[in-house]
Amino acid sequence: MARLCQALLLLAATVALASRTVQTWGSPKVVRKFQDIPKTYVYVQQALWYAMKEYNKASDDTYNFKVAQILKAQEQVTDSLEYYMEVKIARTMCKKISGENENCLFQSDPQMQKMFLCTFIVRSKPWLFELTMLKTECKNI
Repeated sequence: MARLCQALLLLAATVALASRTVQTWGSPKVVRKFQDIPKTYVYVQQALWYAMKEYNKASDDTYNFKVAQILKAQEQVTDSLEYYMEVKIARTMCKKISGENENCLFQSDPQMQKMFLCTFIVRSKPWLFELTMLKTECKNI
């Protein structure tokens, strides 16, 4: 009888501990919530490069856009590194067919200028050379 009680107690303790670590399917456990980090941090720059590549690929605009100003950069640690970025992006003079974006100048013609305030969240697993877009939200300014 004592062994049965011990076994039940051990089972109850195991279930209690296991239930504390159960996560919703598909949502990684947050080790450290979003915190401000330097905008010049190498992984922020990498995440922004990726976000702009994906933005330009999905955009119907004839011209490429690039980051005009980084307003906020944050990092969250889960099973990967997640970067939250608020940026102003603007239309460049480079058409998409050129494939160029980094060395493009912003549109100077007021008729052609276009600017958006965007929020990007990019998941990075640098140890696997993997980047994934989690969120893109832009509004005209």
